[in-house]
Amino acid sequence: MKISLAEWSLHKAIRSRLMTNLDFPRIAREQFGIEGLEFVNGLWEAPTHDYVRRLKSNMAATGTKAVLIMCDGEGFMGHTDKAQRMAAADNHRKWVDITAELGGHAIRTNMYPGEKQPATAAEIDDFIGRCVESFSKLCEYAAGRNISVIIENHGGISSNPDVVVRLMQQAKLKNLGTLPDFGNFPKEIDRYEAVRKLMAHARGVSFKCFDFDAQLKETSMDMDRLMKTVEAAGYQGYVGIEYEGNRMTEFEGIQAAKRYLDKWLG
Repeated sequence: MKISLAEWSLHKAIRSRLMTNLDFPRIAREQFGIEGLEFVNGLWEAPTHDYVRRLKSNMAATGTKAVLIMCDGEGFMGHTDKAQRMAAADNHRKWVDITAELGGHAIRTNMYPGEKQPATAAEIDDFIGRCVESFSKLCEYAAGRNISVIIENHGGISSNPDVVVRLMQQAKLKNLGTLPDFGNFPKEIDRYEAVRKLMAHARGVSFKCFDFDAQLKETSMDMDRLMKTVEAAGYQGYVGIEYEGNRMTEFEGIQAAKRYLDKWLG
């Protein structure tokens, strides 16, 4: 396993204009010694050809590598209206192309219904069927660029691991997978069992963390147990640090997470 950095860990600094997305490669390398970059589309200034060229130049200068792009705001892949969910699939295409240009392996997508959250068995069945349709369309395009489409447990129905796994099983798409996030589960779901289920289809891991004590123990969850689950699944990809705490600054939180993972990975 290797360590990557989710750009969302620095969203406060970026939104405060202390840095920009173009600075992300340099900050990841110089401040944290991290090579893998997990971009967030909402933190970009512009997805233009010239902008991507400048970003590639900055990555080359710092010896960093694109891992994936987290895509938000491009529509609802599980919308009841077919035109809207097909449009959402098409909206992600530009990020597939940019990810391929940067040398990344995947885009992270959301499994959202767009309206009310499905609750009954029949509603969930219908929702999964709609997602099979839209994700099949997106994955067909992404396969042509050798890019995977991965789904994060990111709130609502997408944080139900059984529903996400059912989509994987029904869609049967070679380039569709999951991005288990350690933190994005409601209280009624056992996060440890949920991560275990999602790891069966994982093509990325989001090391969501909030705080660390003086002994480098994450205070809100059993991080050792979660990392053992990742290891037991035979996962060999990037583990992306995504710090979202408030007690420590973004830089302090990322540094603590990096020290923990350096010790864990040996």
